[in-house]
Amino acid sequence: MKASSIKNELESYASSVNEFILHSLEGKPKELYQASSHLLRTGGKRLRPFMVIKSCEMLGGTVKRALPAAAAVELVHNFTLVHDDIMDNDEMRHGTATVHRYYGMPLAILAGDILFSKSFELLTFSGRKVGIPNNDIADMAAQLSRACTEICEGQATDIGFASGSKIPRESDYVKMIGKKTAALFEVSCALGGLSSPNHTSRDIENLSLFGRNIGIAFQLVDDLIGVVGDPKLTGKAAGNDIREGKKTYPILLALNNSKDRDRDRILRVFGSKGASSADIKEAVRVISDIGIEEEVRNEARKYMNDALKSIGNYSDSDARSSLQFSADFVVGRSL
Repeated sequence: MKASSIKNELESYASSVNEFILHSLEGKPKELYQASSHLLRTGGKRLRPFMVIKSCEMLGGTVKRALPAAAAVELVHNFTLVHDDIMDNDEMRHGTATVHRYYGMPLAILAGDILFSKSFELLTFSGRKVGIPNNDIADMAAQLSRACTEICEGQATDIGFASGSKIPRESDYVKMIGKKTAALFEVSCALGGLSSPNHTSRDIENLSLFGRNIGIAFQLVDDLIGVVGDPKLTGKAAGNDIREGKKTYPILLALNNSKDRDRDRILRVFGSKGASSADIKEAVRVISDIGIEEEVRNEARKYMNDALKSIGNYSDSDARSSLQFSADFVVGRSL
């Protein structure tokens, strides 16, 4: 399957998920629901819902049974985006005004809250409507709530990294993204498995491992794009994460692997929002020259390979192939 094929499949499933979600985000006060669906209406890959659906299908389930869980994890994801933008005071996301900038802070906070509560409403009430047994729904709700707790713990750790003067170890950073990012990928695959009528506890363990490893790989590549990504593709200024002083995996690698003059060039602009474009460009060049991109992608591939091992013993199917190719897409993407 080519990259274009997996993108087309992602888009196809995203359409069904979007329709399901937007129908659930209708109500009064109208402005509250418009604010809650603001980012959802701008598009997106819907990678996490895709993994819910494909995990369900790999175990013999259907799209219909997977949709409530797929929508739930996407609502949780968007809840984190709304609140992340508030915490970071960001004004734009993917070329669109952030919710708090467009609707104001109070309504944005409520929009995030309703996304969070609606996710559990869809998981439970809509899950029953498609025939998922109550005991499986209870397990799904427990796993999703635990994932939300992990996400908050990871976010708090990341805030600690950002505010502290100490440069964290790369292993500590990976532990942090294991919560902040990978927890939602992990629970996406677990909920997909639980949506299938034919799952076993071992299936859920295998799918959870797949999701967790893919989530870590996803964030490593995302961090890389934030440093050396093409502005024409990402919509962000080159080296944006360096200027903002984000202690991401490739930046930690660069600081630990560079010496003397090169390290000084990175530190000169690290966290300096007033740094010139020329100085940022020079720091990006230094990072590129010491081979950080290759090292980060290789590290991401290790997690991808671990993910693939966890579903390697399942019989060949279109759903398993889609999960495998989505893993490859995550590691190879450039935006």
